[in-house]
Amino acid sequence: MSNEILQKVEALTKDGRIDAPSWTPRPASTRFTDVSDLEGMRTAGKLAADVLVMLEEFVVPGVTTEQIDIIAHNYIIKEQGAIPAPLNYHGFPKSCCTSVNDVICHGIPNDKALKKGDVVNIDITIIKDGYYGDTSRMFFAGPALPHAERLAKVTQEALYIAIDMVKPGARLGDIGAAISAYAHKHHYSVVEEYCGHGVGTTFHGEPQVAHYGTPGTGVMLEEGMTLTIEPMINAGKKQVKHSGPDNWIAKTKDGRLSAQYEHTLLVTADGVEVLTRRPEETRFS
Repeated sequence: MSNEILQKVEALTKDGRIDAPSWTPRPASTRFTDVSDLEGMRTAGKLAADVLVMLEEFVVPGVTTEQIDIIAHNYIIKEQGAIPAPLNYHGFPKSCCTSVNDVICHGIPNDKALKKGDVVNIDITIIKDGYYGDTSRMFFAGPALPHAERLAKVTQEALYIAIDMVKPGARLGDIGAAISAYAHKHHYSVVEEYCGHGVGTTFHGEPQVAHYGTPGTGVMLEEGMTLTIEPMINAGKKQVKHSGPDNWIAKTKDGRLSAQYEHTLLVTADGVEVLTRRPEETRFS
């Protein structure tokens, strides 16, 4: 099966990236009341989730993250009629982030082939008609090693705990505290240098969504807000080191594994809508 996938990858990437079309940004906002805006966000969220679903078969030993990036790039533009938001964003050189093993976030796709046992976070953000959908999840190249699978599971559950708390009147300090408490319960640490954020007709906006915090404090959520929650949880210590062009790549300082899951969310009148929900996440259907 893997040989068939490698051949498919070669066929999909042999001609490189197609050109990204030009587009016109909308006025920046991370809170919406108009039905057309909400539908725009729903469409963008679904498309971002669909990219992660599409990529799953290609995360196998022998495939490079550069190839994954080309497949994602071309799919977003050709099949979805959308734009890969990371490309050239403040100088970022690729169309998605691929963060392997000890890379916490902002991993830059390259020509190094994935090895059996590697874990990789793929972070996808697309722009459709001026609306952004932003999501990420963990993948395993080959069978998952038990310690890596446990870290990923705890990270995903921390995100789900946070999502369950989202509703009008909820405070971000409570949500951050719940994430960190769950991680610490499992003897992991939470990265503090990076956070979730408002997203909508802008890539990054208010509010800033820390994955740690003090209960009873922080921004109070309101209906119509669109934001990401994206905990980055380390198997070892929380400290970060940077490398790569413009110091984009964030790694664990102690070299141990890191994991991340991310969803774009809409605060509704009585709770939350997960705009980047994937089909297997039936708890949010």
